[in-house]
Amino acid sequence: MFTGIVQGIATFLYIKKINSMYYEYCIKIPDILLKNIKIGISISNNGCCLTVVKIFKNIVLFHLIQETFNIANFKFLKKGDKINIERAAKFGDEIGGHIVSGHIITTAQIMNILKKKNTCTFILKLKKNVFMKYIFYKGFICLDGVSLTVSKILDNNFYVHIIPETLLSTNFSYKKINSFLNIEIDTLSQTIVDTCIKFFKK
Repeated sequence: MFTGIVQGIATFLYIKKINSMYYEYCIKIPDILLKNIKIGISISNNGCCLTVVKIFKNIVLFHLIQETFNIANFKFLKKGDKINIERAAKFGDEIGGHIVSGHIITTAQIMNILKKKNTCTFILKLKKNVFMKYIFYKGFICLDGVSLTVSKILDNNFYVHIIPETLLSTNFSYKKINSFLNIEIDTLSQTIVDTCIKFFKK
């Protein structure tokens, strides 16, 4: 479980297909996040919960199954790209964002970036529009592992405001128009919507 509060920015090194089942994915993690890191723990990479399989100093390897590769934005990464990192939450930790599982449901494309001084607004469109039913004004959403609030919905697009602290502490300052972000929908919203749909279909 994660909170959607990014703890550091890693550097993407490579991704390669190992066989028909999975890919090897490699990043360089900041020293500050290396404490007690070991094989088998879970780390959020751009909001996707991945299991550590190898460690060499601050070089960390993970495996991606084919479905994760297909759904998430890892396929678009180039060497040197920045990755939002969060270590798994511990009991007693402060939950500054919202409860995040690390299960990516789809991606969203940045349609426009509205900049004002040192803040900005992302205008996004889901790759799969069927998931728009789970997005609500003032509702939680997780973008590349960052817990955010939906500030506006217009047609098939939704807006999120990015404050200066978030720009400084995440990879959002590197994002451009047409970049793709990993999306995790708030599970409570998804459950309520699906339950209501089933109820009214009866």
